[in-house]
Amino acid sequence: MKLDDYRFSDNVSDQRGQRFGGGGFGGGGMGMLLGLVLSRFGIGGVLLLGLGYLALSFFGSGSGGGGVGVAPHQAASGGKSPQEACSVDQVSAFSCRVLASTEDTWARIYQENRQTYRPAGFVFYGGTGNSGCGAAQAAMGPFYCPTDNKIYLDTSFFAELHNRFRAAGDFAQAYVIAHEVGHHVQNLTGTLAQANREQQRLSAREGNAVQVRVELQADCYAGVWAARNRDRMEPGDVEEGMRAAEAIGDDTLQREAQGRVSPESFTHGTSAQRMAWLRRGLQSGDPATCDTFRGAI
Repeated sequence: MKLDDYRFSDNVSDQRGQRFGGGGFGGGGMGMLLGLVLSRFGIGGVLLLGLGYLALSFFGSGSGGGGVGVAPHQAASGGKSPQEACSVDQVSAFSCRVLASTEDTWARIYQENRQTYRPAGFVFYGGTGNSGCGAAQAAMGPFYCPTDNKIYLDTSFFAELHNRFRAAGDFAQAYVIAHEVGHHVQNLTGTLAQANREQQRLSAREGNAVQVRVELQADCYAGVWAARNRDRMEPGDVEEGMRAAEAIGDDTLQREAQGRVSPESFTHGTSAQRMAWLRRGLQSGDPATCDTFRGAI
């Protein structure tokens, strides 16, 4: 993907090199979280909390439509400016450019609907970190925290994407970030809060089915971003994205890990579903086509 000339996002902070106590979401942090559902991009993802607001559609009349969300929690930046954080290495620079591209793309989409987009924050961390949803750990993979409206990324995940998931390429990395930005859009529109309320009244199996629809919509939103930047895509980019989507489908991961598939425990969708919804966004370039909450998926 041709982004070498793109700007860096200004919404970046850096926790790499800092030390954080505790582990996972235990201790006092967990006690303060209501209705926590941990979901992941393949192995990492979005933390759904009861945020107490509702919007019924992508640009609905709820408070989310105008980009009104929870007041941001300031993550530590280690004294680095966004420019410095983005300049640490090539992977950081590419991540910051992808983020900036998503910001500009979603701002245009919101403007088309006479709305104002509020970008997500983006935090680099290494090994362990601290988020508004609790402690961050590299084993979680990339995730979005709606409490502070920020995406958390340990860039070592991209090596894992290449080596473990056999999904190499810069567009595969861009897809990961665009997927997490998709969760931010869901937060702004109220979809995450609505999904959380649904999950609280459902069985575990039914709640997982709701989570699958959340994740597939974020895949579709990632495709929408890519479609709106088709002039920057290179031959093979779509295939890279599809390989990544296929590699982190629930059925594929379960089959590799345990030799069998348990559909009732799916939280992200099958490989075929993830590829299909990413493709839908790529083909349409329209977030209105990404309604995974109606009908079959």
